Amino acid sequence: SEDVLSKDTGECAICLEELQQGDTIARLPCLCIYHKGQWFEVNRSCPEHPSD
Repeated sequence: SEDVLSKDTGECAICLEELQQGDTIARLPCLCIYHKGQWFEVNRSCPEHPSD
C-alpha cells in the first residue's frame, strides 16, 4: 500500500537514503517500507522477503 511516513525511521533498503517524515513510501505486507519510486514501481514483492 502507499502511505506517507509520519516520522523519520531508518533508511530505504533500495536507495539507502534516509526515510524522512512526509516521504511517500510503499508499505508491504511484511511491514518493510521503501521509497515508493525506488522499488514499488518495478516490483510489488519485497526484495528482503520475496516469499511474502
